[in-house]
Amino acid sequence: MRIGLIGVGRIGVFHASTLRGLPGVDSLIITDADLDRARQVAGEFGARTAGSVTELLETGVDGLVIAAPTRTHPELIKRGVQAGVPVFCEKPVAPDVEGTLDVIKSASGSAAAVQIGFQRRFDAGFRAAREAARSGSLGWLHTIRSTTFDAAPPPAGYISGSGGIFRDCAVHDFDAIRWVSGREVAQVYATGTNRGEGFFRAAGDLDTASVTLTLDDGTLGVVSCGRYNDAGYDVRLEVLGSAGSVCAGLDDRMPVRSADPGQSFPAGPPHRDFMGRFGDAYAAELAAFIEVAAERTASPCTLEDALEAFYVAEACELSRERQQAVLVAEVRPGGQR
Repeated sequence: MRIGLIGVGRIGVFHASTLRGLPGVDSLIITDADLDRARQVAGEFGARTAGSVTELLETGVDGLVIAAPTRTHPELIKRGVQAGVPVFCEKPVAPDVEGTLDVIKSASGSAAAVQIGFQRRFDAGFRAAREAARSGSLGWLHTIRSTTFDAAPPPAGYISGSGGIFRDCAVHDFDAIRWVSGREVAQVYATGTNRGEGFFRAAGDLDTASVTLTLDDGTLGVVSCGRYNDAGYDVRLEVLGSAGSVCAGLDDRMPVRSADPGQSFPAGPPHRDFMGRFGDAYAAELAAFIEVAAERTASPCTLEDALEAFYVAEACELSRERQQAVLVAEVRPGGQR
């Protein structure tokens, strides 16, 4: 199978390495706006280089992996789908709801599947938490707590084009809560603060945020996320039910230490970044895409899934602006703001 890769920034290089090691991937063809960079990465992984997206698609690839900047996602997804090529794209689909809806409309008449990159769906702990929640072994759910803290903030240039902490960071938490619980988010209350570098405030963004969610069955969600956590990269999901509780990310590399005397857990070195924490999940995610591209399975994370998580992020932005709770229905098409 021939796979095309667009974009060789940090995550693109990581995907290139993963793709070259996957069964069923016979060749990898890479392009990037910086062709010298594309050639360098292609040389490292024994891949070919295409001089443009058009040239890459003309090689007859069997699947397309998009790891380019967010602003390019809508056009690249549409070009892949219009060429009849199955597409994997890192989140988000587009920088806004309107762009996401436009991509969904463009892709609706095509047989080419699209998979969006929410890698937590492929993490062993998150999958086990979902099974526990869906099996009924936890009883009825009353609270889901999701945590995402970066060990260090991204560069200022990234923040200015990221879309903000709710769309860029917490959207992973929103997707995970939907996916694990099987419920939709009905209402949000979001707040945040800036105590770090000034470029967050200058971009209209936050460096730390907290969200209270109410799901459509009354389950409560609590999302905590931030850009400063030098103890390590911290991602956890706690699912609390009437009959039991489970936690994904409660392992020996969790970057939290007990304040109680005599406790040694966790003892391992903390994760420092998302690639270390979710390396196996990224590999499983792309392996799943190869199955999608081969038409052996349906997309495990659709455009519509990404849209639902994005609606929650949009509602959070509105809630922060108003400093009050917001119904997610308000940001859906036809909603009254």
